[in-house]
Amino acid sequence: MTSNTSGGFAMDSNEPVDTVVVGAGQAGLATGFHLKKHRQDFLILDSQDRVGDVWRNRWDSLRLFTPAQHDSLPGMPFPAGRGSFPGKDAMAEYLEEYARNWELPVRHGVQVVGIEREDGRFRVQSGSGSILAKNVVVATGPNTQPRIPAFAKDLDPGIHQLHGAEYANPDSVPPGDVLVIGSGTSGVEIALELAPTHRTYIAGTPPFHVPGPVTRYAGGLWWLFIHKVLNRSTPIGRKVAVGFTKHGAPLIRASIRELDAAGVTRLPRVTGTRDGQPLTGEGHAIPMSTVIWATGYQPDFGWIHGLPTDEDGWPLTCRGAVEQLPGLFFVGMPFQYGLTSGLVGGVGRDAEHVAGLIAGQTGQKRVTAPVIQM
Repeated sequence: MTSNTSGGFAMDSNEPVDTVVVGAGQAGLATGFHLKKHRQDFLILDSQDRVGDVWRNRWDSLRLFTPAQHDSLPGMPFPAGRGSFPGKDAMAEYLEEYARNWELPVRHGVQVVGIEREDGRFRVQSGSGSILAKNVVVATGPNTQPRIPAFAKDLDPGIHQLHGAEYANPDSVPPGDVLVIGSGTSGVEIALELAPTHRTYIAGTPPFHVPGPVTRYAGGLWWLFIHKVLNRSTPIGRKVAVGFTKHGAPLIRASIRELDAAGVTRLPRVTGTRDGQPLTGEGHAIPMSTVIWATGYQPDFGWIHGLPTDEDGWPLTCRGAVEQLPGLFFVGMPFQYGLTSGLVGGVGRDAEHVAGLIAGQTGQKRVTAPVIQM
């Protein structure tokens, strides 16, 4: 099958395709690269209008958490200086150029709403029809469903609430005191950006801090450790994998010291509400005008019929392969094989493995860790 990034595949025909890749972000494009190397028949479906739009729609000042030398997809270096942290628009343009350069068959504006096994194949359903595929690779990434605590509905209706995925810039936040809930890298950077224009608070226990110079100047050793050592084939990697999705990633670049210097008030974890106001674990209610939930994302795979998941909803896989549904694969999940599985520069390893399985050229070597996708 030949196609291009403008589409060209009739979705209402039920015409079969060997492999459908769902998602044209970094995981889907890396998978497409390796499928093309194996001369596979495949199609990439994406809900956005352009490759890279998921990045374009993030907040204005967002930068990647890893330096440019570790932000490349297979076969094409990221065009930025070593030690720099690319912005979200630069990443979007890189992904679009990547798809164009490798002539990957991406069909845009297709929202996949269901995947169901049918007579030995998978029916991939969308609003514009369905496709029958021998294999399906889900490459939508883990950041699809914002995680917001249930008690958010108990906040006073007068408090403006938004998730970090909806934040754009300080001008988009109404005047008044702002509480950022969540002290990971995204929460800290949003709080720092708001501090000059709003009285800003941040709630939560900061995770371990990785200073910027470590990733910028000692990045080779740092990357070697997190990519080659912290994976499911090593004892230390298996230890890190347990419960990985239940705690925040390390605080990268921005630091608690910077928050203090910017005048951001740090608070304990928010555990509920009192009289419509956020309530900390110490029992203090804090009146706020705006609450920004920098609380990350949660899995949302209910549209995949029969998918086995863990108690938190993450797919159960062996290096991306769903053993209970042969032919169904994932790429880009947190710690799918290693700590870098969810990072731009690390997703290529998992994409290569999965594409090799589909092409029948990679053996499914079991890791000695539990094969549960945590």
